[in-house]
Amino acid sequence: MPAPILQEINVYPLKSARGIPVPAARLAATGLEWDRHWMVVREDGMFLSQRTHPRLACIATALTGEHLLLDAEGRRTLRLPLAPCGEARPVRVWKDLCEGLDQGDAAAHWVGAVLGEPARIVRVPRSPARRANPEYAGPGSAPLAFPDGYPVLVCNAASLDELNRRLPHALPMERFRPNLVIEGLPPFEEDRIAAIAIGPVTLRLVKPCTRCIVPSTDQRTGVRGLDPLPVLRAFRFDRKLRGVTFGENAVVAAGDGQTLQRGAECRISYDD
Repeated sequence: MPAPILQEINVYPLKSARGIPVPAARLAATGLEWDRHWMVVREDGMFLSQRTHPRLACIATALTGEHLLLDAEGRRTLRLPLAPCGEARPVRVWKDLCEGLDQGDAAAHWVGAVLGEPARIVRVPRSPARRANPEYAGPGSAPLAFPDGYPVLVCNAASLDELNRRLPHALPMERFRPNLVIEGLPPFEEDRIAAIAIGPVTLRLVKPCTRCIVPSTDQRTGVRGLDPLPVLRAFRFDRKLRGVTFGENAVVAAGDGQTLQRGAECRISYDD
């Protein structure tokens, strides 16, 4: 049987904005390089996401050697420096109180105009203090930028195929916003996987990803559409987590500083 391969690599520089499919990405302890390093917050520092602000999907992202570029219809391109800078301010991601670097009034005006309400953009500091939940990630748990809770989200292409077989029409994988997509596994085999090795990189799969309304959102227009949660709930409800699951959250066990390549073979190890 052929080895599973790394089918997709996706980076989401601005939390809840449009992602960037890439052929390769450098890995850090916090996940893929630049992934969720920027975030939109309310004036009080609380994070915003597509759960409440689906228009964030209309913000296109791109990376150059020195800048993050943000584009939205009717707005000039916003350029934010890759180098950490800005005044430190407290921000919150769910229950985590952490620090963000404010990207200034021009960035706040730009994103506020896109969303139609006051908002600001913050950047993760050079050495983030936030950590993944040690109950799942283990002792010395992984450092985080601004993802919901874990450095890397892994999805299985065959699991989406199985879900789409049950839906009235197919949804693209981008609705689930994975960092990595693996091809060549049986549907929902990820439930049993302990770790995935890709070259010198090892990722530990530590917790199923519970799902919300975001997969119902068109990642090009921000318009809500077919919600897969009712169908998923019929066969993917996790009583312990009290939610519907699709995909697996992962932490970096080895390979910090290495590069992941699309098409690379994946070596799978399973839970006992």
